[in-house]
Amino acid sequence: MTEPVSASAIDSADVVQAPGYRGRFAPSPTGHLHAGSLVAALGSWLMARAAGGEWWVRIEDLDPPREVPGAARHQLATLTSFGLVPDGPIVFQSERHGLYRRALERLLDEGKAFHCHCSRAELAQCGGVHRRCIARARRRDPSVRLRVGDDAVVAFTDALQGEQIQNVSTAVGDFVLRRADGYWAYQLAVVVDDADQGITHVVRGCDLIDSTARQILLQRALGVATPAYAHLPLVTDHAGRKLSKSEGDGAVDANNPCAALARAWRMLQQDQQAPFAARSPAEWLQAAQRCFDVSRLTNVRKTAPPIATNSSRS
Repeated sequence: MTEPVSASAIDSADVVQAPGYRGRFAPSPTGHLHAGSLVAALGSWLMARAAGGEWWVRIEDLDPPREVPGAARHQLATLTSFGLVPDGPIVFQSERHGLYRRALERLLDEGKAFHCHCSRAELAQCGGVHRRCIARARRRDPSVRLRVGDDAVVAFTDALQGEQIQNVSTAVGDFVLRRADGYWAYQLAVVVDDADQGITHVVRGCDLIDSTARQILLQRALGVATPAYAHLPLVTDHAGRKLSKSEGDGAVDANNPCAALARAWRMLQQDQQAPFAARSPAEWLQAAQRCFDVSRLTNVRKTAPPIATNSSRS
């Protein structure tokens, strides 16, 4: 079982002590909740409930240029209409800059992170993998990167995808913690938030499995616990693209939640013959808990293309 995170680990006095299982769903407010997001939300909720654990929601709103006004509010309202109500307070990353700043300052003070003046053009010269600074000039606002050792090979067992291994030094190199434009990088924010919230299990789409090794390295650098990981099948459009990258992202219909939940259930490879004579999302979710079989998700990287890219938004 994952050990609870101590307050001193990330220099925060209000770290939440985790129970045996605490999962989370963490959408970015870049649009309406689409079918792929619903699969991630439902899958993480079902796995939390199967373990008798908690399920929390976090809005990852740290990239203003990509955010859509009102998207976070719409996403939360859609989750509620589907009966997917979090067990803890909703957290917005945009309200947590101080926590990220303290973590970054600690890494810099300990020599585990450094200011990088390399431009994108300079990084392209070495295939985009940063192993040493090659900047010809200092930048007014440099990025900050984690210092990745030459032997930084990370192995972990994914609950659904099995054994994983990545040589972070050759695959990624020194990765960004704070961007040159001043915005926090996803890797830093997600690691700090998972530790601060006491998240013990991270269940998310397979598109993020390659980020896991970087996050584990950062967890080790900060001295916080590593959650258990499970990566769900990735929902694609008919061209094989992740739905959120499509021209139309297959937004779910909040006016017909039981039908949308049933489609997500099928995308999670569950028994299509399961008896769901539900009159409300709450009844549907109760039935789903009884029928859910996590073994059907083992080693499934992608679902069959479920939705055309011209689907209308809800």
